[in-house]
Amino acid sequence: MRTRALGPTGRAVPIVGQGTWQMEEDDRESAIAALRRGLDLGMTHVDTAELYGHGRVEEIVAEAIAGRRDQVYLVSKVLPSNASRRGTIAACDKSLARLRTDRLDLYLLHWPGKHPLAHTIEAFEELAASGKIAAWGVSNFSVPDLEEALGIAGPGRIACNQVLYHLEERAIEHAVLPFCEEHQIAVVGYSPFGSGSFPSPRSRGGGVLEEIATAHGATARQVALAFLVRRAALFGIPKAANVRHVEDNTLAGDLQLSESEIQRIDEAFPKKRARSGIPTS
Repeated sequence: MRTRALGPTGRAVPIVGQGTWQMEEDDRESAIAALRRGLDLGMTHVDTAELYGHGRVEEIVAEAIAGRRDQVYLVSKVLPSNASRRGTIAACDKSLARLRTDRLDLYLLHWPGKHPLAHTIEAFEELAASGKIAAWGVSNFSVPDLEEALGIAGPGRIACNQVLYHLEERAIEHAVLPFCEEHQIAVVGYSPFGSGSFPSPRSRGGGVLEEIATAHGATARQVALAFLVRRAALFGIPKAANVRHVEDNTLAGDLQLSESEIQRIDEAFPKKRARSGIPTS
């Protein structure tokens, strides 16, 4: 599994990690086995949040990484409703307890909320100073949101912006991705397979993926994921709750697409303007 530095942290992180959104709906033992298999295969970037299953997914992750915490790049998120200065610290302590660890490698604000962003960032910096988190970042931030955060924190503090990113939803490429690249903020794409709407092989775009996959002895999903992590700022966190899907995702981390293949995919899945609520600018 290839790694690269995640934003300004300098920490080498696998370009393909493991998401856990809605994992509380899956068979618990299968989900734990999948997460452990992912760790075995080098997918040590594990992302969760207090929102997921009202904390139950953090408990699933805790069981999966038990005895292996030092191998894991562990990420969780604070809900905007909890993201006052005191609330952020309290929420982090609860996440740490559920995850059965004394630290997070990365802690994110899940989306912009009602509490002043300056207060959330003050809490993040306090958590970092105490050693409870190694770095902090944001999620679902538009360029104006990022500009506000950058103005408060200064350069080199925002580790990443975690956003929706898949072949049918490339709106971040208009402004969010270029802004993050300019300011050395990593972009972590969630739902890279579109949450159940992956292109059919009978569609134009799906056919392109199948042709490229055949040339590499790969699958269409591996090709899609390789495209979505093709640039130095990009990381992907597909969710997989069974071992076979994890193994499939892992192989995408070492799949290198040619420039002509990237161009074919780019043309097959044109960048559209985002649906309402998705940050583009």
